[in-house]
Amino acid sequence: MINKYPLWKNLLILAVLIIGAVYALPNLYGEDQAIQISGSKGITLESEDYQKIEGVIANDCPDCVVERNAGQALIRFKDNDLRLRMKEKLVGELGDNYIVALNLAAATPDWLKAIGAKPLKLGLDLRGGLHFLMEVDMDEAIKKIVTQSIQDFRTELREEKIRLSGIRSVGQDIVITFRDEDARSKALRLLSGKHPDLVFTEDDSSSSFEIKAVMKPEKIKEVKTYAVEQNINIIRNRVNELGVAEPLVQRQGADRIIVELPGVEDSARAKEILGATATLEFRLVDQAADIQSAASGVVSSNDEVLTDRNGRPVVVTKHVILTGDHIIDAKSGMDENGRPEVNISLDSKGGNTMSNFTKDHIGQPMATNFIEYKVVDDQNAGDSAVKFRKVEQIINVATIQARLGNKFRITGLDSPTEAHNLALLLRAGALIAPIQIVEERNIGPSLGKQNIDNGMRAMMYGLIVLGIFMIVYYRAFGIIANLALIFNMVLLVGVMSMIPGATMTLPGIAGIVLTIGMAVDANVLIYERIREEIRNNRGVQQAINLGYERAFVTIMDSNITSILVALILFAVGTGAVKGFALVLMIGLVCSMFTAVTCCRAIVNLIWGGREVKKLAI
Repeated sequence: MINKYPLWKNLLILAVLIIGAVYALPNLYGEDQAIQISGSKGITLESEDYQKIEGVIANDCPDCVVERNAGQALIRFKDNDLRLRMKEKLVGELGDNYIVALNLAAATPDWLKAIGAKPLKLGLDLRGGLHFLMEVDMDEAIKKIVTQSIQDFRTELREEKIRLSGIRSVGQDIVITFRDEDARSKALRLLSGKHPDLVFTEDDSSSSFEIKAVMKPEKIKEVKTYAVEQNINIIRNRVNELGVAEPLVQRQGADRIIVELPGVEDSARAKEILGATATLEFRLVDQAADIQSAASGVVSSNDEVLTDRNGRPVVVTKHVILTGDHIIDAKSGMDENGRPEVNISLDSKGGNTMSNFTKDHIGQPMATNFIEYKVVDDQNAGDSAVKFRKVEQIINVATIQARLGNKFRITGLDSPTEAHNLALLLRAGALIAPIQIVEERNIGPSLGKQNIDNGMRAMMYGLIVLGIFMIVYYRAFGIIANLALIFNMVLLVGVMSMIPGATMTLPGIAGIVLTIGMAVDANVLIYERIREEIRNNRGVQQAINLGYERAFVTIMDSNITSILVALILFAVGTGAVKGFALVLMIGLVCSMFTAVTCCRAIVNLIWGGREVKKLAI
């Protein structure tokens, strides 16, 4: 029998619509004003941390609940004034070991959360938030490579027993001085073979025997590219500390990075986290040094005094064994005696360096030095002048128990929590160079709300105009087309809410409006085809059947070409273009389902299998 769907097919269509409606439902509940609290430097909160936070807010906000989520704390507020007061109190009471940031939290009911239903993620132009343009200090990135190369040259020449008079850096170049021609010739052959990315030439401009090492242009380009890519990865880790659900971190140009934080209102805290530049160093502890004298500033010329996390002085050698650039993985665990440890994995170059050093220093303590370059504005030099303040802290001292390679472990930790936190720090890696914020824009929630209201108003006007037109022109079939439009909107929002990386932006709303028009096109093609079949004296049932079957090919062709164009836009576009293309692709697929399958099911239920003399179309 034509124009009749089997029961299973009707139930399947109904199930798809119900699932889409359920996953679109969280968007009706909105968001709560909240405070997000996390540990600094990637450290997760423990039970005692949550108790401390609850104790701080107990008197001023007894009804507030501290939600625990993936090592972070979230406190919701109905009153924004109370939220601001509690934020200031939490910052004062908790100190620098915690990150306290203003944020927004979805008010989705627990039963929807249990099935994984979440509200649609809104972009910066709709939700409001912070936009930063950050610049990588490429001079510092190249300087670090030059410094590392100088240390490598010293080690390699010493191993081959080639004596040098001195070695120094001149900008991006390295100048090595020797006592005689023979030593210079041997060094030139050795270093040229070990460092193909450098150009070594003999320099006879002075009376001494010198070799100049210059980085090849492709090496400089590689250093700069790696610096930006590494910094992007670390910035993403830092953004996670702020609890931002869908941040945007992407490269712009040769040395700049764009960071967008939707929903984040605390600009000062965000700048503090993003602007700090962290790195790691492994150094040998000088056991022969006098701690009391070192605390007074009296140390050997080869040593340096640093402090640990408790403020106690630690005397370390100036020679850096290895930097955190070579760490590729770090995992916490327990050793054979049930004591906490951190297992480190290095790249091949780092493994060779660590092996060559530790074979001669078994039984000696090695310190892990954590370094931050914090941005400090120079008020005397103007707003454009930016300087970096270097802050160092010994986070761990462990004894070298055997010759180490590309895998070794750090022991002597106080607790599994400390081991876990240290592994997080090491996994976070090291920024190749300091970063400065060169542009900042704060898009207020009111502007985002205005954009949403304008977009929703445009969609409502479009739906009303199309609805009236379809009802007037196609009568009962027009009502069915309007139902398909509503189904299409629900499915589109539901699918967008289910996709993990999907974010709705203002161009995305434009894509929805365009989808509404294209969805009506499919119904118009079908209805006009049915009218044509009726004019050709077809029976009502046959006209309906032929109308859907013969219009389907045309609908499929037009939608597939549009989807292909949207797919190309998504592949080659960025930012707003990607958002528009994604919404358009999903909308087209949903419109084919609702305009063809859903409408056909409704038409079949109303007119299918019945003797109908005249259609209201």
